[in-house]
Amino acid sequence: MRVCVIGGGASGAMAAIMIARQGIDVTLLEKNEKIGKKLYITGKGRCNLTNDCDMDSLFAHVVHGEKYLRSALYSFTPKDTMSFFEDAGLNLQVERGNRVFPVSQKSSDVIKTLNNELKRSGVCVKLNAEVKDINATDGGFEVVTDIKTYFCDKVVVATGGVSYPSTGSTGDGYAFAQKFGHSIVEPVQALVPVLVAENISALQGISLKNVTLSASADGKVIADKFGELMFTGRGLSGPVALTLSSFINRRQNVTLSLDLKPALDEKQLDARILREFEERKNQDIKNVTRALMPDRLNTYVLKRTGIAESKKVNAVTKDERARLVYTIKNLAFKMTGLAPFSEAVITSGGVALKGLLPSGESRIQRGLYFIGETVDVDALTGGFNLQIAFATAAACARDILKIKQ
Repeated sequence: MRVCVIGGGASGAMAAIMIARQGIDVTLLEKNEKIGKKLYITGKGRCNLTNDCDMDSLFAHVVHGEKYLRSALYSFTPKDTMSFFEDAGLNLQVERGNRVFPVSQKSSDVIKTLNNELKRSGVCVKLNAEVKDINATDGGFEVVTDIKTYFCDKVVVATGGVSYPSTGSTGDGYAFAQKFGHSIVEPVQALVPVLVAENISALQGISLKNVTLSASADGKVIADKFGELMFTGRGLSGPVALTLSSFINRRQNVTLSLDLKPALDEKQLDARILREFEERKNQDIKNVTRALMPDRLNTYVLKRTGIAESKKVNAVTKDERARLVYTIKNLAFKMTGLAPFSEAVITSGGVALKGLLPSGESRIQRGLYFIGETVDVDALTGGFNLQIAFATAAACARDILKIKQ
C-alpha cells in the first residue's frame, strides 16, 4: 500500500509517522522548505503540545466538533501524546493549567523530534512540493505537485486552516475537499482579538487582571470568561477576549460587557464608592475613582458615565453615582469584527463534519482523509488544538492500518 500525506504540520507529520511505522510506503508532501512552520511559533515559540487534563475537561475546551472528536480523543488521549514524544526522546514538563511543554522550552525541539521520527519510520519527505491537484483513479489517486505526480492508494489531507498564512496555511485543503463534493463551513478567525465600534485608542496597552468579559446576542448571554484582558488600539485582546472570540466568531450583532470589579456586586461597589466619597467630599471625582482603575481607563469610564472629571464629589448626585456603578460593572462595547487571520491562533470552520467518518475518511470518496485544522473542529488555548491535531492523525492512521490488515 502507498499513502500520500499532504502537509507537514502537526497532524500530517503524526499521521505519516504512525502509518509508516507499520511498514507502509508513505510520502509526505510539504509545500514549505521545512516541516512544522506553524508549530515553530505556537506557545510563543515554546510549543504547548497538549494539556494533561482529564477527559471531561478536555471536551469542555472543545468549541466546535465535540461529538465528532469523541472517538479520536478517547482513542488517543493527552497521555498518549505525551508518551509519543517522551518515547521519542523529548523531555516534557507540565505547567500552570496542565499545559504541557518541552523541558527545553523550544518548539524547535518538538519539530526536531518529529523529523527524527519521520526518518526513523522511513517516511519519504518531499519539501518545496506544493500539491496542485488530487485526482481519483481506478486504482487509487494521483497527487499532482508542481514538479511531479505521485500515485497512491490513500491520500491524507492535512493542509491546516488559514490562520498565520505566512506559515503556508492558505486553505489548500478546502479546494481539494470541494472538488470531491464536500461542503466547507466558512473559515473564520478563532482565538483572536475582538474589534469594537467604540473609539478606545486612548486605552491601548492597558492590561487588567481579574475582570469578567461576557458576550451576548439577541438578549442572550453566549459566554463569559474571567481573567486577564488587554486593550488594543482597535479592540480587546488578552486571554479572556481571545477565548470569547471562539464563541462569537460565527455570530452577528454581538455586544461585549466588561465587569471591572467582578468580586463586588453593584450594591457592594456602591457602598465602597460612597465611603470614598464621604471621606474625600471636596476632591475632584477623578482623584477618588482612580483608586478603582488605571488613570486612562478612569478618564474613559467617567466620560462614558457622563460625569465631568473635575466635578467635586460632594456635587455628585445619587443618579450619577448609580450610573458610575453600572458602568464599572457593565462597560459595554459593540463588536464590529475580528482581527485578521494573520493574528488568529487557529481557524474555525473548514471541511464540514457531515461528510466525514470519525476516522477522517471521506464519506464521498473512500480512501481520501481530512484531518487536523483542515476540518471544522476547534478548541480553546492550552494545548487542546494540538491534541486534536494529533488525535485526528492517530484516528486516520488506525483506519488505514485496519484496512491494510
